[in-house]
Amino acid sequence: MRKADGAEAPPPDTEEAGPAGDPWDAVLLDEGDGGGARSPPTRGRLQRPSPSQPRRGFGGASVTRSHSLNIPTKSSQQGQNSQRDKGSEKAAFKHDDLHGADAQNQEIVAFCEDIRELRSKFPHDNLGTNPGYVLSPVIPQRGLTGDSGVKVSIEISDSQEPVTFTCDVSSPVELLITQALCWVHDDLSQVDIGSYILKVCGQGEVLQNKHTLGSHEYVQSCRKWETEIKLQLLCQNVIRKDLARTAEDDSSPIDLEKYLDQVDRPFKETVTRRSLTSLLEGYHNQVNACLQNESTQYKTVDRVIHAVRHLCNTLDEVETSAITEAVKKVKHSANVPRAKPPETATQSSGGSTTAHVSPMEESLAGLTSAVYDLVKLYLRTFCPVTSQHAERGPGEGRSSTEASGTAEHLQFTLFAVHGITNAWVSSYEKYYLMCALTHNGRNLFKPVQSKKVGAYKSFFYHIKWDELIHFPMGVALLPLEAMLSLTLYGILNQSASGSPDSNKQRRGPELLGRVSMPLFDFRGVLARGSKLLSLWSTPSSTLAGTVGRKWHQGERTILQVDFPSPAMDVQYVGPQSAGCPDPQQALEPLEPELQARLEQLCGRASTFGLTRADRLLLWDKRQYCRAQVHSLPKVLTSAPCWDSHSMAEIHTLLHHWPALSPVSALELLDTKFADTEVRAVAVGWIGSCSDDELADYLPQLVQAVKFECHLRNALVLLLLSRAQGNINIAHYLYWLLRDAVQDPCFGPRFESILGALLCLCGAGLRAELDKQTQLVQLLGALAEKVRQAGSSTRQAVLQDGLGRLRSFFQKQSCRLPLSPSLEAKELNVKACSFFNSNAVPLKIALVNADPLGDEINVMFKVGEDLRQDMLALQMIRIMDRIWLQEGLDLRIVNFKCISTGKDKGMVELVPASDTLRKIQVEYGVTGSFKDKPLAEWLRKYNPTEDEYEKASENFVYSCAGCCVATYVLGICDRHNDNIMLRSTGHMFHIDFGKFLGHAQMFGSFKRDRAPFVLTSDMAYVINGGERPSSRFQLFIDLCSQAYNLIRKHASLFLNLLSLMTSSGLPELTGAQDLKYVHDALQPETTDAEATVFFTRLIESSLGSVATKFNFFIHNLAQLRFSGLPSSDEPILSFAPRTYTLKLDGRIRDASIFTFQKRYSPEKHYTYVVRVQREGQAEPQFVFRTFDEFQELHNKLAILFPLWKLPGFPNKMVLGRTHIKDVAAKRKVELNNYIHNLMRSSTEVTQCDLVYTFFHPIARDDKAEGFEGTAKPPEVTPVSPTWGKVEGEVKLSISYRNSTLFVMVMHIKGLVSEDGADPNPYVKTYLLPDPHKTSKRKTKISRKTRNPTFNEMLVYSGYSKETLSQRELQLSVLSAESLRENCCLGGVTLTLKDFDLSKETVMWYKLTDVPYF
Repeated sequence: MRKADGAEAPPPDTEEAGPAGDPWDAVLLDEGDGGGARSPPTRGRLQRPSPSQPRRGFGGASVTRSHSLNIPTKSSQQGQNSQRDKGSEKAAFKHDDLHGADAQNQEIVAFCEDIRELRSKFPHDNLGTNPGYVLSPVIPQRGLTGDSGVKVSIEISDSQEPVTFTCDVSSPVELLITQALCWVHDDLSQVDIGSYILKVCGQGEVLQNKHTLGSHEYVQSCRKWETEIKLQLLCQNVIRKDLARTAEDDSSPIDLEKYLDQVDRPFKETVTRRSLTSLLEGYHNQVNACLQNESTQYKTVDRVIHAVRHLCNTLDEVETSAITEAVKKVKHSANVPRAKPPETATQSSGGSTTAHVSPMEESLAGLTSAVYDLVKLYLRTFCPVTSQHAERGPGEGRSSTEASGTAEHLQFTLFAVHGITNAWVSSYEKYYLMCALTHNGRNLFKPVQSKKVGAYKSFFYHIKWDELIHFPMGVALLPLEAMLSLTLYGILNQSASGSPDSNKQRRGPELLGRVSMPLFDFRGVLARGSKLLSLWSTPSSTLAGTVGRKWHQGERTILQVDFPSPAMDVQYVGPQSAGCPDPQQALEPLEPELQARLEQLCGRASTFGLTRADRLLLWDKRQYCRAQVHSLPKVLTSAPCWDSHSMAEIHTLLHHWPALSPVSALELLDTKFADTEVRAVAVGWIGSCSDDELADYLPQLVQAVKFECHLRNALVLLLLSRAQGNINIAHYLYWLLRDAVQDPCFGPRFESILGALLCLCGAGLRAELDKQTQLVQLLGALAEKVRQAGSSTRQAVLQDGLGRLRSFFQKQSCRLPLSPSLEAKELNVKACSFFNSNAVPLKIALVNADPLGDEINVMFKVGEDLRQDMLALQMIRIMDRIWLQEGLDLRIVNFKCISTGKDKGMVELVPASDTLRKIQVEYGVTGSFKDKPLAEWLRKYNPTEDEYEKASENFVYSCAGCCVATYVLGICDRHNDNIMLRSTGHMFHIDFGKFLGHAQMFGSFKRDRAPFVLTSDMAYVINGGERPSSRFQLFIDLCSQAYNLIRKHASLFLNLLSLMTSSGLPELTGAQDLKYVHDALQPETTDAEATVFFTRLIESSLGSVATKFNFFIHNLAQLRFSGLPSSDEPILSFAPRTYTLKLDGRIRDASIFTFQKRYSPEKHYTYVVRVQREGQAEPQFVFRTFDEFQELHNKLAILFPLWKLPGFPNKMVLGRTHIKDVAAKRKVELNNYIHNLMRSSTEVTQCDLVYTFFHPIARDDKAEGFEGTAKPPEVTPVSPTWGKVEGEVKLSISYRNSTLFVMVMHIKGLVSEDGADPNPYVKTYLLPDPHKTSKRKTKISRKTRNPTFNEMLVYSGYSKETLSQRELQLSVLSAESLRENCCLGGVTLTLKDFDLSKETVMWYKLTDVPYF
């Protein structure tokens, strides 16, 4: 979309070129002959005004005589030589003037000084802050003492074999170094132990000597995967330090633009001081030509005006009122008859000679002044500063007056919007602006609406108001961070499309753009003079085809606002601190009810639900809230006003408040805290955290920069200072800032910060980041080509692109954007491929640069925004750290993901893992409805009982973590391709494109109907079979414990998500999305109530048919992507590898010999297949189930047309499936199937699938002789005689607010009289109870000996004294449909034995108590 009257060239500087018509509307002639042409011998050149001369104001003030210039004598050769000298002086002076202070952004200049000072605090020779290598992150974790021994293997250069020993994870790293050195040095007194470090094998990171071994993230990962901890002992002077800064880096100039060439920016500034110097030179040539040629002055004036127009066009079509007025005067002067100049010059009283100045010279001087004012206004608004000119700004020497002492109201002039598109002109009839004065996101005064005007054309189309806006609010009352927010709306032209449209008549005004600016600059000076503000918008909020496309092309639409320019600056001066009560002085005690209410408000996780009365109470009793340190954000948000008079009290409270923890202080960086002092104090508190903890919250801190009033602030300096001392932070900050520069509003601010980071980080790290950027560009281009290619050509396109990638690695090794400690040196082309999903992401296999490391596998994806995945994974990682710090290891799989640009990014691939869909479809397209696939898949990779038990345990713990995390974050679109299972039993989720409850729709129905994914095949693994077991009770307890731990940190997650609401994520935009998480966390409930709540969620999820149906629908949808596994994967689910005709020998015949009954643990029938091969005298016998035969047939159907295959027996059976009659019938049907299969075409009978199916596997060897596995002796519970009871019940008993809470949690080991599984429920009474009014009971659990209830039974209105005289009788009964309910046991508890001031959770043995 071009702007209205797009870019034009200046006119040719020739006499033959006649007038081009009206200079306001004419199309400019070709640029070819004009800009650099020399002017003919001059009678005089118009010199530009000096900086000391008064400028022509934008209001059109008259130009003084001092703008005119002396004109040398035409006949004097000396005058011509002198004029040439003056011309060269003019060009040099003009160049310097564009670099002067009034053409520089003084805030950027001051920011560069801050960066220079910051760099001086981190000299290159300080090894503590400039080690030159990556430090391994440290995560504090509870439970690192006691029985926590680990095996460590250390590679030592002087030793041929690695040194291996066992040590405690709580051992300091220095101790490990000492132990390792003992193997190679006899006398350690001669060794400087501090000069040695331990490097992680396979990764470019080093353990931190001062920390314990087990606190390192790498070691915790090894323990999770049960892999060996491999380290390498190196001396400090041997390890690579290519990322270290040098002395040259310390002295290099600070140039924020120098290293941004490879950064994709929406507004890459094309206007430079050099190009403007050239344009101004051309303009002066036209002016001088105009003054030299009196006879054709009308023509030359036309060319001057065209030169001005061309200059304005270059400056985003900005045309100030001063230029408009000056052009009118120049045109008028050209039409005025020229009087004959006097023969002699007049002499002034002072002795100086004053030449006669014509009207044309005076009007051109005024035009020149207006042009230079515009150029310098544009330069200091949009263009980079020149570091070599950092002199004081034009306002720094001006006198000032305090804002608090002025009685004036705020006012300014809305002049115009420049650079509008032709589409706007044709689509909108009128335009207006809404002007709002805000602070902390609230209006300080009612917004003011401008008048409605249409589009006007002078040089270009623009929207001109020239309207004075007045806010009846004193400047003295404005807070320092007061913002002026301007929003442009367009009223649609009803006849824009050429025909009446009733829909258009009904449509309201459309948002076209918005912009905000602080009223006080970074020095605290009230805005003065003209401001150019770049309007921004999102495509979704604008008329299709009008604005959205334009904003993405880097063209600006600029709003010009003119502020008054008083003689003195209006300076904001902070309030004087008010007196604060002595913290040591005791406050008068509050009423108990009021104290309890205040504590409840202070303890809330967020401000959701706070009423006006609550806020008034918090502010009124703010001194009492100091005991609840973390309540400061709630107290500050409750302040009734943030004007200049209230700030003294707020700042005093802030500075006398106890220090907040870093995670609590994060909330003070939110948009609702605009005050600079509050934010600076919060940054100081956040600065107390370690680098590794700060790295966890880096995305939120980057987003919080948007809420700062100015570029120069404490938060930016904190981020840059931490990046100076930690390569990990510098690396991740680089990629986050590259992403942030795409922001349409704050992009320029992030460009400056990114430029500063690249200036600070040094040449070594900068070169590494450049390589990563090149790699991402290559991968992005390849991934896009593969995605766009047809399915038949994708492989060829991939191979072609991989060649270019291989060339990249032949030149250099490269660290990956995922982590600076992952370095690749080569591409493993054979292992690279693509995934058959909608986005067609690439699988890239890379050779590790560390010879001791494993291959690095990553996925690169284009066409999807991975920022949401980054956020979801960050939240899950923080949850995992909270659990670990509390001693709960849920075996969470944390993998890395990073967005590397718009809709592209890189994801770490977790090895030895498959999607649930891939596992389930091994059992057919309906595999999602079966219970055993996951268990059998795990058993295949964990064949021994110990291995399977460990994998099952990992599954129970990781499944619990997944359930809690996905529920709290509202992760949706959960189909079986988005859930993965590792062979070690660890389950984890991928692809977080839908979260915070934004469910994927299937027509008008939500696909995600259950609270989270928990299916019967998962429950099968958890229980260890079909029947509920005590392991499922463990699973529920893990879920409840994990959920309650996250609830304690609800404020942290709400704050982190709140800071991301301005990031542009479509599903995280405001309070309604945060409220989803708030409601999911139930922060106002007790732990017991939350346990009951989450138990109901587990029951709801497990009982949901919708989840399995969703899986099934996804299986059907993915059939077009179906195919057999690649060569490195098992071709059949029950076979460990693929076998071929060549390996095993040709099969002559196969038939079903017999069938057997087996238990594993449930009863089923297996079929004994006799296989005869050529060259083998004795037949082989293999054992296959009916489901395995069906899997063979399903996979053959993928490879071959159905007409080439025999028909497969029908699986559907009426009645019971696993009985002898069914097995006998299927034996005949399967025998016929094999008979016909072995007589099919050779391509079928000799394929790898068939030979893999008939190859003996481990279980066939165990069953050699096929006598079968007898049914294990079933442990039938002995029916208890009357009065004999077994089992235990777990209860939670607590008391508060005159209420007794009895939570019935679990029961285990129940037996019934007849030995059948009972239908248990629980009934309780408070005895004595003659009228049975205290009866409470739970729901009934069906057919289980190990029920979980987690139900709360409540007794209200009982005092502790009353309860001390009561007994709680609990009975467990079985609900029977055809006879009386029978009692399975009970327990009687005397309540006086309980400490009701705290919760008691215990198991109680059931006894034969009399049933009440």
